[in-house]
Formats: sequence, C-alpha cells, structure tokens
Amino acid sequence: MKFKPTPIAVGLASLLLSLHGAAVAQQAAAAPDAPASAPVRNTAQQLQIVTVTGLRAAAELALTLKRDASANVDVITAVDVGKMPDKNLADSLQRVVGVAVRTDYDEAEKVSMRGTNPDMSLILFNGHTVSGGDWFIADQMSSSRSTSLSLMPSSVLNSATVYKTSQANIVDGGLAGTINVTTRKPLEQKAGFGGVVSAGAVHADLPGKTSPQLNASINWKNEANNFGLIAQVFAEKRYVRRDSISSNGYGVFGWDIVNTATMLGVTDATLAGSGYTAAALNGVRMPGSIATEFVEGVRDRKGGMLALQFRPTAQLDLGVTGFMSKMNAANYGRLRSNALNSMLRGLAGPQGGATPLTSSNGQRVYAQIKNPVIVEQTTLYGHKLKVLQGADIVFAPGTTPQYIGDTEHANRAGASASSGFLDFDFKYQASENLKLRGLLSTTRGEGTTEADRVISFTRYGTGVSYKYNGLGEAPDFRIHGAGANVPVRNADGSGHSIFTANGANRHHTVDRETSLALDAEYTQDSGIFSSLEFGARHADHRRDYRRRIKANKTLAVPAFDPALAVAYPGDFGNGFGGSGNWDRSGFYFPTAVIDDYYATKRSKETTPEWERFISPEIELQEKQSAAYLMQNLEGDKWSGNIGVRIVKTTVNAMVATPIPAGICARTEPGKPEVPCAAYPTAITTAGNALSYFDGAVWNPNGQTWYKQPTHRVFDNILPSLNLRVELARNLIGRIGLSQTLGRQNYNLYGASFSGRTCNAGLCTVNGPNPTLKPMTARNVDASVAWFFDRRAMVSASIFDSQIDGYAKTGVFREGATIDLFDPSIEMMRTYQIQTTSQQKARIQGFELAYEQPIGAGFGFTSNVSLAETKVADGRPMIGASRKAANLGVYFENNLFSARLVYNYRGEYVASTTAPAPTGASQGTVVYGGVTMPVAPTMAAAVSNVAFSANYNFTPALQFSFNATNLTNPTRAQYRYSELEQQKIDSSGRQYYLEGRYKF
Repeated sequence: MKFKPTPIAVGLASLLLSLHGAAVAQQAAAAPDAPASAPVRNTAQQLQIVTVTGLRAAAELALTLKRDASANVDVITAVDVGKMPDKNLADSLQRVVGVAVRTDYDEAEKVSMRGTNPDMSLILFNGHTVSGGDWFIADQMSSSRSTSLSLMPSSVLNSATVYKTSQANIVDGGLAGTINVTTRKPLEQKAGFGGVVSAGAVHADLPGKTSPQLNASINWKNEANNFGLIAQVFAEKRYVRRDSISSNGYGVFGWDIVNTATMLGVTDATLAGSGYTAAALNGVRMPGSIATEFVEGVRDRKGGMLALQFRPTAQLDLGVTGFMSKMNAANYGRLRSNALNSMLRGLAGPQGGATPLTSSNGQRVYAQIKNPVIVEQTTLYGHKLKVLQGADIVFAPGTTPQYIGDTEHANRAGASASSGFLDFDFKYQASENLKLRGLLSTTRGEGTTEADRVISFTRYGTGVSYKYNGLGEAPDFRIHGAGANVPVRNADGSGHSIFTANGANRHHTVDRETSLALDAEYTQDSGIFSSLEFGARHADHRRDYRRRIKANKTLAVPAFDPALAVAYPGDFGNGFGGSGNWDRSGFYFPTAVIDDYYATKRSKETTPEWERFISPEIELQEKQSAAYLMQNLEGDKWSGNIGVRIVKTTVNAMVATPIPAGICARTEPGKPEVPCAAYPTAITTAGNALSYFDGAVWNPNGQTWYKQPTHRVFDNILPSLNLRVELARNLIGRIGLSQTLGRQNYNLYGASFSGRTCNAGLCTVNGPNPTLKPMTARNVDASVAWFFDRRAMVSASIFDSQIDGYAKTGVFREGATIDLFDPSIEMMRTYQIQTTSQQKARIQGFELAYEQPIGAGFGFTSNVSLAETKVADGRPMIGASRKAANLGVYFENNLFSARLVYNYRGEYVASTTAPAPTGASQGTVVYGGVTMPVAPTMAAAVSNVAFSANYNFTPALQFSFNATNLTNPTRAQYRYSELEQQKIDSSGRQYYLEGRYKF
C-alpha cells in the first residue's frame, strides 16, 4: 500500500518546507495554497481543524511537521503567543535539541547549532537573510556574521524551522545548519478582524528597577478573503546589571607566571617561614590581576511589523512584509583592578615601554609574595602546572604607598542596534503542473556607539591579598593601605590619581543586503518522481565599519570634582555566593557628570574628516549567486529529494594600508585638502588618532593611509540527498547527505595592516588574507523517530561533519608579503604578513529527544545533545559546547497553563566577537619548561530555569506571569583549568507580569 499522509500532515509539511518560509497557519487555520517546495504532495487538500489549543496545540503541530518532513528538522511554533517563558527568538530556539545560545548579561542573544559557534549557523526570516546590528562595542568592531536575536521579540514568531540537514533549495551559508523564522500571513488568520493587546511590566531584581512592556497586533481581511493585513507594534524596556569579579585588568590580562628574574622581591629571604624557596615559585601560574566589574545598562526595544497579502486570482498570491526594530542599549562599565604582576615587577603603571618604576624614598621597590598557597592543576591539554591559589602580594613594611592597580570607567553613551527588512513575495500557479515563486528583499542593520569614553585612575596602596575558592565562587581579596575610597591622592601618597581620559570614540557598523530569488516547481507525478524544483538567487551584501575619535583639548588630563563621585551599590556582589570576603569599594561618576566633563574640559571640536580613524575600518562587498536543481521523490512509504546547488561568492574589500611618513602631507582640520601625487587615493584629511591640542604648532608630516582594493571569486558545488522512510507504523527513519558552505567573517578579509616589526632581518606585519576560501562541510545525518502517541515522540540522531577551511588565526601565510616603508632606515622593506590560514576540523555527535503528555493536562519535553569537535591543530573550536540539554514540564487546562523549563549548556571557548585575523590564538608558550598552546578563555557550564504561568480570566482576557534567570546562576570563565578562574558574573532575575486581551 502506498504511503499516504493525512490531509493535515500534507498541508502543514508543505507550509513548513517552502523555500521562502510561508507562514504556518496560526491556531490551525486553513491554508488555501501551500508552497511548492514541500516534500510531500497533494497540497490542494485543506487542513483539518486542530481542536486543542495553547501548549498542547503547539506540541502537536511541531511534531506533525517534524514527522512529515523529508529532511531532519525541528520546529517551534507560536500557536498561542505568550505561553512560553521566552522574551526573544534566541530564548525560544534554545529549547530545540542541538541548539545552544550565547548569553549576554541575562538575555540569550546569538544561536549556535551542533557544537559550532554562531557564525556557522544561518538565520533566515521568511526565507531571506536579515542584517542585524550589535549593541556591544566589541561586537560592532569585530564584524561577525552571526545574527543578534536580541532585537527580535518572541511575539513576531509564527514558526521557526531548524534544518539539521540541508537540501538544494535552502539558501546557502549555513555550514552547521539553517533556521528559517516565519511571520504570520494575513489571509491565513481565522478571524476577519481581530487582535491582541498585551501590557505589563518587568522587574529586574539586581538593578532593582521596573519598566513597561507593551505589545499589540491587529489583523484584518476582507469578506472576499483576497486582501488582508497584519500590523504589530512593540515597546519593551528592561534595565540590566552585571556584577563581576575577574582576573582582567591593565598590564597582564588573565594569568601569568612568577618570574624571579624580573620579580626581584621574590627571594628566599622574603619567603622565609613559608616552606618555599624562590626557585620553587619560579614558573608557578598566578593571576596577573584581580578586578571587580560593575556594569549597568538598558535594553529599550521598540519596533513593529506590517504584513500585506493580496490574492487577486486563485492562481496569484502577492505579499509584502516589513519589519523594524531598534534597541537603545547605553551601558556603563566600571572596572577596579589590582595589578599584581606590575607590583611584583616594580612597575608603577600598566606594563609597556613607557611604564614608570615604583620608588620609595628614591629607591626602586618590588612587591613580595607572602603566605603562598600552591596547588597542582591538569590543563585542558593534559599538562601538569602549579598554580598560586592564594598569597599576600605586599610591599615591605615601611614602603610608601605604591601603584597597586587601576579604576576604569567605560561610559558608552548612545549605544544602540537596529535591524529591519522589507520583502515582496509572490506565488503564481502558471499551469496545472507549474508553480512559480519569487522573493525580493532588502535588509539593513546598524550598530552604533555614539560616545565610548574611558576614564582611568591609578590607585596607590601597600598590597593586595587574595585566595581563590573554586570556579563557581568569588575569590577572597582585600586591599592594604589604599586610603579612602575617593578619586584623590592623599597626603601619605595613598588613594587615586587620574591617569587617562580618552578622546570620545564613535563606532558605527552598517550591514545591508539586497537579494532576489526566483523558484519554480514542476509537478511530475511520474512513478517515484513527484516534482522537480529549480531556481536561482542573487544577493549583494555590504559591510561597513567606521570609527571616529574626538580630539582632546590638552595633553594634560583635567581632574574631576571628587565630590561628584558615587560609591558602588551596597549589594554589589551579593549574587556570587561564597564567603563574601572581597573588596566591595569602588566609585564612579554619573553619566551626566561625564557628559559635562567631556563637553567643557576634554573634547575639542575639529571636523568629521579629522576624527576619522582609518586603520580599523572594514569596507567590504560580497556578492552571492546561486542556482539549484532538486528532484523530489516519493514511493511506497518513503520520500526524499536529491539535488545540487551551485554557488559563486565574489568578495571585494578595501583594505586600509599605511603610507610612509613624509610622502603625503596631512591636511589640517578645516583647511582645503592637500593632494598627494605619489598616492592619488591617499586619505590626508583623517587624523587617525593623532593629537591636535589647543595651541600646538601644526605638523603636516606623519603617517597617512589609503584603501587598497582586493578582489576574489570562489566557486562551490553543494550536492545533497535526503531520504525519509516509514520503517513501521509511526516509526520514521531519515538519512541526509550534503555539502554545506559557510562564509568567513568579514574582518578576516578586510582587516588593516598594523603592528610592523623587524627583528634579525625578518620583518612582519599584521594583515588580512583575501584568499580565504569559504568553509565547506561534508555532512552525514541519520535519525529515527517514533511518534508513538498524540503529542508524544522519542527520537535519536547521529551526525558527522568534516569541515575544510576552518579559520586559523595569528599565523604566517606562506608567500604572503607586502612592501611597506620602514621609518627606522627610511626605505621600503618586504614584510611577511601574519594573518589567517585554513585547516580541517570535524564535528561528530548525537541527539536524543523525548516528549510525552502524561495525562490530566500534564506533560513534559526533554532533549540532550553531545557534539565532539576536533580541529587539526588540536585546539578547541571556538564557541563549541560538547553538551547541551533541555527539560520542560507543563500543565494546561481551559483556564490555566504553566510551564517550567530547565536549560543546560556545557563549557565552550568564550568569544564575544568574531576571532581577529591576527589574534594569538594559535601561539605557543613555555610554562615550567613545557611548551604548550596558548589557552583560550573557557566559559564554564551553566544551567538556568525559567517559568511561565497563564490564567484565562475570560476567553478574551488572560493574565500571565513569567520569570527568567530564575536560579540566578553565576557564569564563570577559566583558562588552563578550573583552578584558573578568569571571571565570575551575576546578573539577577527578571519577573514579568502582563495582561493580554484578545478581540
């Protein structure tokens, strides 16, 4: 007997697997015309009515879609918006097996799949990419490809399909997988007129602030059911705060080693009575700094969506969807660091050539190590190292107060991110057997920090004591002889002195794309050949990052009025747990004080051209062209597809390149531009971070820059095969074979040349690698799923991806050189470029999922995944989590529903930004005579719990309560082992109370 799916399965699976993601009918409305790319046929049949609603309906719909798809997919739906404790799309997606999220502060933001970093996953909206801006300054500078979902409230979701295996009609670019988010279609709504208004508030317990939440949507369609619209607006504001203790700070970031050759205070005499000699401490790992961090910010997200749909004839369907979201995210970070390494080396400031020396009564002094506690660790590479887990780092008695650390204020005013798109789609039934589809889209995202202002104070005292208490707890530490907690220097030399106040930086990233896709499906109904799909797509993608720096009025740094300083809040660090024996002192100046300081004392107006900082700019255009052919197949109890996608990627980058000093004269701000005959494209009007103080004599000499173009074309052929077999009643097996493509991050192509050095006749410079090919992966995926009851399923998947072209940063590419001017000998020299190369990597793993209603309205969902990653050089893969798991329990009846969800993500290499092309991630170091790779910063495993409850006061009026970050987990980071704690964070809980009215 030939396999025939039910009418509801046919319609839903057809809607799901459309190339451009036509929306799944919300609350099981009928779909008059399913998209043509569905792997299961008979799409003219109408959907049956789904009688359940809410959580149960969502579960049933998602399982139906998963069961009937040819590819291995997972689906989340918004059958009844507000039933889940999720506040953005990343929150929702992390419930899917094999999906993990990167969390910034207390909110999920970027999504990764199957043990990869977010750059390897492609996120689509209605079948097209969406440009997104980043609010955080490091992400703005890095030019990562990953999409930030913090701009996308979960209320815009109609369904999201997570493709674990690829097929030819899916947009290329998702190396590890593709997620297609669909929004609602007006003519698929059940009611002719209706809507939802939701209003409430969120209370963030750590900042102790409450803010409003508003979400409203309306849908309308005419009586003829051929024209309709959906309009939605949202305004959601939330305050955030993060308390941290870290080993970050000036001089040495993270951990270093005891070196008695430079730390001259570490002697047998000063260690007397400790049981150790200086030789025993030499080479022992120790924190270079211990710091407290206090960060506050806001997430003020506003936007809306408008969808129009017109069906003039039964054969033609037209749609327009527009979306816009902007989030203001001003943030203010305060760092209070203790410079243990500098103290031991007798340095009176951050390390570097210009660092002054410690001095007491005219004599250079060095800190000593007292009461050392040494333990042995096994590193993530398997080596044995010793760690100084606790000690007193103090100057000898009688020493006047010395440099012991810094206090830094990083006030980032005007930080914001925006994302928007406008798409036009059509479907046309050209004949009985031929269906055409088209999608024209444009998208733009921006990330901006209007004023990045960093102010630093040096701190003076007589010592620091510390003791680490384990990865999940804050270390004990206290400060000796530092005087009052105010920004002034005391008579005895203790206290603080202002050190720097940078010129206010402006960061601006623009990401935009225009794309056109045309697709066709020809129905064959000839034996096993059910239909043939073919089409083409072209996209023009552009990435632009610019930075400006305000000039300062004077070289001297003006002082602040200490009376305007504010102390850290009294509850700082209460979420860390542990002993609580750490230094809680700290001060900062309110934003209004900093605004006035820069406006009246620090910043100088010049011209926008002079403020331009060229060297870090990224200016890149990427054209993507693709064509595909896919044959859909269907037999007795089986279905599938086989196809090929041909892709061309053209990358044009304008690389910032230095011009030797003295060749092109700089243009003074406000004066006519000075041309340069030797370099006609020289940018002589840019200051590039040079000083321009009041009253200084203008000097036209100095280094200038020009933009050097690069051009590369890459071709890829991506075959795919998916097979679905009904092994027994409701027992579905699948296998997928494919080759996928992932494009390199923009900064790897467009980085500037910097860091020129010449030693022993070898000259090196940091720079980009325009020859980097896109990554490709050969993928095998096999799965089996048993749908043993209504809304019940157990499934297992195994997968293997062999990656070619994984980026290896911070290495010298063979034969890559550039001729640059060496000012030390006043002549041109050839420099070898330190940049990015490529290597092989592999990901293997399995996924298990089990969900089932228990009865009496109760049920549960669960899943677990394991991904083993291997990189050719033996180092861990950035962003890769080996383990992830979810467990959810729910209850629902006609009046009340509740859901409690638990999420776990295993440890991974922490990377808040795209890897820099010249980062030293591939370097080696020698500790204790053992040569080993440089250790990355690892994010420790973390668990979290969220809760949602909904009560139907009337059929139209509902009240809901949501709690996220419910267990207030600390998020820890470490380096070579868990004994080397790098950071511990606490962000608090959030409670949402909302009323929702449907009409």
